[in-house]
Amino acid sequence: MFTAIAGKYDLNNRVHSFGQDQRWRKATVKAADPKPGDRVVDVACGTGDLTVAFADALTRAGSPTAEPVLGIDYTLAMLPIAVTKTARRFAAHPAAVYLQADAMRLPLPDASADVVSIAFGIRNVADPDLALAEFARVLRPGGRLVVLEFSQPKNALIRFFDGVYRRGVMPWTATLLAGDRSGAYRYLPRSVSTFQTADQLTASLQRAGFVEPTQKPLTFGVATLHRAVRP
Repeated sequence: MFTAIAGKYDLNNRVHSFGQDQRWRKATVKAADPKPGDRVVDVACGTGDLTVAFADALTRAGSPTAEPVLGIDYTLAMLPIAVTKTARRFAAHPAAVYLQADAMRLPLPDASADVVSIAFGIRNVADPDLALAEFARVLRPGGRLVVLEFSQPKNALIRFFDGVYRRGVMPWTATLLAGDRSGAYRYLPRSVSTFQTADQLTASLQRAGFVEPTQKPLTFGVATLHRAVRP
């Protein structure tokens, strides 16, 4: 599915979030608070938007990306787009590198990362709890995990209109825009409604051993930014 929509993935994200996806990613980077010298791993990086945002933040903080941000995705077709995007943004140095790998089996040593992020990806993992355990494994003590994911707004009126848009309007227009025959944009809204609630995801983070979990609703609760720390 994700291979089929890779070429129009960015366009659909911008159009169907009304540009909010970029703002959400900026909030994610801010919550992670990357410092110069930090090792940042962006899981389910897709076409590299969040990976590049992290690289931007580290560059502004004075880190000449001696330790490039690592973007990891299971869908190989996404990664050439991410590589091209990164090369255009950072012509002078390798700000990010990309690797095809599974979120449930990260090819990284124990305690090797300071920040792990995953944006709009945890609900697509076959076993989210196993992925969260992997994130805990690769984070150093004190390392930060940030999870950006769609959620169900708590306000009943907003939840109603969000549901109409997400299940009725978006699948049709996104499929048309992408020229998709895989059913990806019919699957994606269903995956949101059947995935864990924000509170359930917080409980999953705690079961995986993370501490200090926080939730930040974004755009009336359409998405939620989770942050937790490896003790």
